Amino acid sequence: MKKSFFNKKNDDNKNQSSAVLLSDKNKFAIVESYKAARTNIMFSLSAVNKKIFAVTSYSKGEGKSTVSANLAISFSKMEKKILLVDSDLRRPNVHNIFKLDNANGLSNVTGNMIGFDEAVKRNVLPNLDILTSGTIPPNPSELMCSSTFIELVEYISNEYDYIIFDTPPIGVVADALLLKDLIAGFVIVVRERSTTHGDLQKLLDSIKLADSKAIGLLEVGCSYDSKRRKKGYYYYQYY
Repeated sequence: MKKSFFNKKNDDNKNQSSAVLLSDKNKFAIVESYKAARTNIMFSLSAVNKKIFAVTSYSKGEGKSTVSANLAISFSKMEKKILLVDSDLRRPNVHNIFKLDNANGLSNVTGNMIGFDEAVKRNVLPNLDILTSGTIPPNPSELMCSSTFIELVEYISNEYDYIIFDTPPIGVVADALLLKDLIAGFVIVVRERSTTHGDLQKLLDSIKLADSKAIGLLEVGCSYDSKRRKKGYYYYQYY
């Protein structure tokens, strides 16, 4: 990737995330829900021979960044080489979840300020690398449409077994849909008693109109329900 010496001060005034990361200390039902999600996503990826997918939601605060982080951790436990990319260039949160420096990241690489190898955080956890969002740019959509962004995706595709993009909520901005030609599809995060049926339908319609697809729904904040067979806080369903 090209490099220049231009730089900007990053906005790190966001509060630290209270997200709970997946570990052996989590409840069995939560760990198993992520394993089920991982398995179904892998089948969806293999069906289209792609290794990249995105995680999104309808609106902010529904837990997509936490889900992105925990899916990345779950995938990394298979001893595969995983890259988590924070492509929410408006309200990034991955660096907060993992407590990483965000002075440089995706926006800086895509803006030809630094190279990928200088921006990526290696082995944040075993087998897991993370590319944070970097400096919040004035033109997120333009950066994600750029030839440099496409070149970056092609480059990392040759370096990793699986790549996960944490994207902005589709109900707020359309940035996530700009990835449609580069990914297998979207994992949609919905929050019980927050995301409405109308919200979900609008989200699915937007994805369909963009000629992309949803490869799964991951519901968070749900309690046990024997009729729907939910077991704990997370519930995965193939779409």
